[in-house]
Amino acid sequence: MFPESVQPFIVLGIVTIMFILIYKEVVKPAISFLIAVVILLISGIITTSEVLSGFSNEKIATIIVLVLITSGIRKNFQIESLFDLIFKAAKSYRGFMVRMMSQTAILSSFINNTPVVALMTPYVIDWGKKNNIAPSKLLIPLSFATIMGGMITIIGTSTTLVLNGFLEDYNLPIMKASDLLIIGLSVTITGILFIVLFGHKLLPSHEDYLKKYSENIKEYVVETRILEYSKLANKSVTDAGLRNLKGVYLVEIVRNQRVISPVNPNEILEKGDALIFAGNTNDIFELINTQQGLDLPTTARDLENDNTQVIEAVISPFSSIIGKTVKEVQFRNRYNAAIIAVHRNGERVRGKIGEIVLQPGDLLLTYAGNDFKERVDLYRDLYITSTVRQINKPGAKKYYALGAIAVCILFLLISGQISLFLSLMIIISMMVGFRLIKVQDVKRELDLNLIIILVFSLAIGKAIEKTGAGAIIANYIINLLEPYGHISVLIGIILLTNLLTSTIGNVGAVSIAFPIAFELSNKLQIDGFPFYLGLAYAASAAFMTPISYQTNLIVYGPGGYTFKDFFRIGLPVNFVYLGVATTVIVLLYQSVLL
Repeated sequence: MFPESVQPFIVLGIVTIMFILIYKEVVKPAISFLIAVVILLISGIITTSEVLSGFSNEKIATIIVLVLITSGIRKNFQIESLFDLIFKAAKSYRGFMVRMMSQTAILSSFINNTPVVALMTPYVIDWGKKNNIAPSKLLIPLSFATIMGGMITIIGTSTTLVLNGFLEDYNLPIMKASDLLIIGLSVTITGILFIVLFGHKLLPSHEDYLKKYSENIKEYVVETRILEYSKLANKSVTDAGLRNLKGVYLVEIVRNQRVISPVNPNEILEKGDALIFAGNTNDIFELINTQQGLDLPTTARDLENDNTQVIEAVISPFSSIIGKTVKEVQFRNRYNAAIIAVHRNGERVRGKIGEIVLQPGDLLLTYAGNDFKERVDLYRDLYITSTVRQINKPGAKKYYALGAIAVCILFLLISGQISLFLSLMIIISMMVGFRLIKVQDVKRELDLNLIIILVFSLAIGKAIEKTGAGAIIANYIINLLEPYGHISVLIGIILLTNLLTSTIGNVGAVSIAFPIAFELSNKLQIDGFPFYLGLAYAASAAFMTPISYQTNLIVYGPGGYTFKDFFRIGLPVNFVYLGVATTVIVLLYQSVLL
């Protein structure tokens, strides 16, 4: 449809717009990828068959199967009970940090790191509470350790699996476990040592936040209302005793859709007023229970006879409820739960709970019915951060069966008799046979957003390579950096990829950077494998922002962090991580790069 001479610039323009849409959070990442691919199809730059080929890509299928297996293990086995066994000997802050980061790094090299962080977060917070350590001193190291550990093996993170998919599509040798092991161990060990010895000083303390947490609370915004019979009606704020409350303060009054803020001490309270408090929810509940006629919203009280639990949950970065009000998403009907309080770092949440526009990383305090967990698993919009999960304990035979399967598959993998994908398919088949995974669980755990991004990233990468857009960028990098040697070109592709991953995530970064790395190696007429390795580690170095990787966003709310907190510790960690990765790659591939 368009002349070949202009197609590269059309592709670069589309990718740039997609980059901006994701970075500005105008639309969800999956939708941005979808829009980009549709435009590429309409313009005739790529074909339908090229897009659909992504659905048959073995590496993408491997990622999906890994997610299902991880979910089955997490659901059926008491992984949390291992934590006490592993960490019970840790008595000091540094001792716990070393054990926590090293153990979670190892675990994340074999299990997807997102559920590892989701499982560990409440345990780490509880340990901090018992030992008078602020959660903010522990949770960023938890997230960073899982990111580092994911790059020790091929299956630890989606980055390497997606990259192998590109390598296969380009008929290049794929990465093997031995290619990552030395580099992965080097960056993980160095990164952990840096944080434990020096980096922990850059972590925020948030002492005031810790004090509130030690009282089992964060600074939430809670909505209450004045009942018809309330003793507070027709009294001023001061006369009603709401002026100098312990641990809480009256932020605003919502009356007939009108917001009164700041609240004047002489403001007269009226029946039906919604009073918005901020601070310690324990003290707010005490205030509600003083029989003065204050109550929580009706939706919360409706749940009291439904085996109610108080549960904390954080909104996922890919949640479908982002940008909508609590009322619009019909939270009560959707989750059989009522939001009674919202915690958002760095920003005061205004208005009634039902009118709050939800954002990624918001921490929700909920009154939840007994099927809340199942509904969370179904919609996949939230991560539960409180320890409320009832995990089924399978019989010993199932443990033995799964162990025997794992040993058998591991032997076959090492001997080279079967592929990784086939071994994973055998494992998931056996797990279904032993009812460790049910058919409905498979339907529930399939993440459509993840599948869309993975498949469409391959299509966009194909467009970059097919039109020569990658060659244009490659020529620019070569002209700029080649005079300084091949190592400088490697550093250039690493920095470009890391910039992308800090804003649009690892999968998007790989899809854009791989065709460029491919063209660079062709132009320089050298083996491109060192560039692909550098790309892999740069794409996984998601340390500088909370939005760069889902594990960062999981700990963002519970840790009371700000963007500045992540950048302050993430920048030096990023420098150390990429510096070690680059150095080891250069040492291993001197014959190519020197």
